[in-house]
Amino acid sequence: MGGVNEIRRGTLQEQTFYEQVGGEETFRRLVHRFYQGVAEDPLLRPMYPEEDLGPAEERLTLFLMQYWGGPTTYSERRGHPRLRMRHAPFRVDQAAHDAWLKHMRVAVDELGLPEEHEQTLWKYLTYAAASMVNTPG
Repeated sequence: MGGVNEIRRGTLQEQTFYEQVGGEETFRRLVHRFYQGVAEDPLLRPMYPEEDLGPAEERLTLFLMQYWGGPTTYSERRGHPRLRMRHAPFRVDQAAHDAWLKHMRVAVDELGLPEEHEQTLWKYLTYAAASMVNTPG
């Protein structure tokens, strides 16, 4: 007998959310679309000091992949996420929160995930956005 992750006649047991939604390709599509919005956003764009958004895009992609059960490349490269600490230098207020979610909403919608998966992902993203707010107003 194999373990719980054994494939039996085409049925994969105990799939991670990462696998259920399509793995790396899905997360790369999500984050790429999100950063297309950020690039044009007058409020959010200044929070990314790098001229090229590519490194930030890669960091968020790797973080989300790891969070949802994919490869642990993020931690291998960057250590513990420490998200609030990493965002501390930036003024993240309600307006920034709303702008971030606006661009993420577009990106999530364009993935066309099944409703259950879309709701699971969106619930996490709204929680994550709220937890990054560090400035009242």
